[in-house]
Amino acid sequence: MDSDDDMHDANDLDSLDDDYYSGDNGMGSDDGDGFEFDNSDDSDDSTSHHHRQQPSYAVLNEDDIRQRQEEVITRISTVLSIPRVSASILLRHYNWDVSKVHDAWFADEERVRKATGLLENSVVPNQNMKELNCGICFEAYPRDRMYAAACGHYFCSACWTGYVSTAINDGPGCLMLRCPDPSCGAAVGQDLINLLVSEEDKQKYSRYILRSYVEDNKKTKWCPAPGCDFAVDFVAGSSSFDVSCNCSFSFCWNCTEEAHRPVDCVTVAKWILKNCAESENMNWILANSKPCPKCKRPIEKNQGCMHITCTPPCKFEFCWLCLGAWSDHGERTGGFYACNRYETAKQEGLYDEAEKRREMAKNSLERYTHYYERWATNQSSRLKAVADLQQMQSVHIEKLSDKQCQPETQLKFITEAWLQIIECRRVLKWTYAYGYYLPENEHAKRQFFEYLQGEAESGLERLHQCAEKELQTYLHADGPSEGFNDFKTKLAGLTSVTRNYFENLVRALENGLSDVDSQGACSKTTSSKNLGGVTKRGGRGKGTTSRTTSTGPSRPQEDSPSWNCEHCTYANVRANLTCQMCNRQSTR
Repeated sequence: MDSDDDMHDANDLDSLDDDYYSGDNGMGSDDGDGFEFDNSDDSDDSTSHHHRQQPSYAVLNEDDIRQRQEEVITRISTVLSIPRVSASILLRHYNWDVSKVHDAWFADEERVRKATGLLENSVVPNQNMKELNCGICFEAYPRDRMYAAACGHYFCSACWTGYVSTAINDGPGCLMLRCPDPSCGAAVGQDLINLLVSEEDKQKYSRYILRSYVEDNKKTKWCPAPGCDFAVDFVAGSSSFDVSCNCSFSFCWNCTEEAHRPVDCVTVAKWILKNCAESENMNWILANSKPCPKCKRPIEKNQGCMHITCTPPCKFEFCWLCLGAWSDHGERTGGFYACNRYETAKQEGLYDEAEKRREMAKNSLERYTHYYERWATNQSSRLKAVADLQQMQSVHIEKLSDKQCQPETQLKFITEAWLQIIECRRVLKWTYAYGYYLPENEHAKRQFFEYLQGEAESGLERLHQCAEKELQTYLHADGPSEGFNDFKTKLAGLTSVTRNYFENLVRALENGLSDVDSQGACSKTTSSKNLGGVTKRGGRGKGTTSRTTSTGPSRPQEDSPSWNCEHCTYANVRANLTCQMCNRQSTR
């Protein structure tokens, strides 16, 4: 797997610990038994840095949107030799796509005019008529109080105002307003609307037009952050959909969820659906409760003896183990803390199916809980890091500048470190969703993934520790500290190394860990490396051991007694061909 940057620049490592990222000088070990990202030559570093500085999108404020809108209207009006109002109607009809307008207009102008309600020649009434009858209220009015679209159907100003104002208050549908005459399809332009309605309605209509440029345009979307008025214009064909708005909110332009690399949009949708679905509730009930033999209500037992009494009005007393009536139990059946009947029946296989189902639900629930808790924990850590960054920028930077006699421009490395921590927390959070949907039967990929994830956690914790804890020494110093320059070099080095590692990690996961095949061997680029090194050193990654022990089956295998529904992820008995939760057919 190629990388754009040297994973561990020698200059950075001078100020770092010798054993950074569980290697003497990088990810891999010197004895050739560990996997490492390929290092490219130094010339790629400037190319990668330049690539990071070139966003594939533009953030637009309201003035930018209006300017772009006016430019395309002017272009269409000039090329087609039509009024600007007509050009605006054409563009809205074709979702502000200039190419589509040109293609349709020059292919069949008459059909386009009919579809959009643009008449080629305006109808002019007899100039000698001093009064005209309104087609709505049927009253006669002077000509100066009568208005019409290009079709020549005249209505009084009061009827027009009521008609247009009602349409505007009903929503954006007013942008496609047509003549009030039921038999007429002539478009009502903005010039006529501005003559008839109040200033408030004019602003509403203008706002609708502005929003239509973003909402109907395939290349532009609003930032989904609450209260944000910025829009993002995206360049098609870009390798990444992640964009960062001027409001500091990062999101995926494709699905408008928060930025989620290295996980794809489909996996994010499945993960979000699972987090709010009822399937895990049912798994919890199945794993931690048993139904009352009489009323069938689920009962949870968390302590005490085997004598259970159902809640009123049922009040049925039964044995928790065999679910038989408690009146048939006593000292001869094992007393209050055992049940001989249950043990005998279990040996005969009478409870095998129920126990398998309960154990299956418990494993599924434990596995989901493991990944969800770590996903949520990293989200909380990220939010705290955002708050810490804000406090750093508003309070601590100025304080540190005074105490260390350093200009604030020389302290940008601290802000960059915190920004990197925030970004790494986001990436690390989504690696848990990635790990949850990684097939259990691909053991080599899962083992390698957990190693990489553990190394990422370890490196991020080291950077976070340096930026948060070690900085406090210099914040509370009485004066300039001799070791501040060394701290600066160390923190900048950790930031660079962590950034490069996470960028390579994201690329590896987005490629589906293609360097590891299903047989557990590496691809040609790493054939000389043995994944045994990952096993040997994988325990050094933070939390790696716990991840491997608490996971359960996620997909059906030949020896698995269960299968997970692809729609709702409910754990079903293997014999069932239909999901017990959503009634979807199995795709096995």
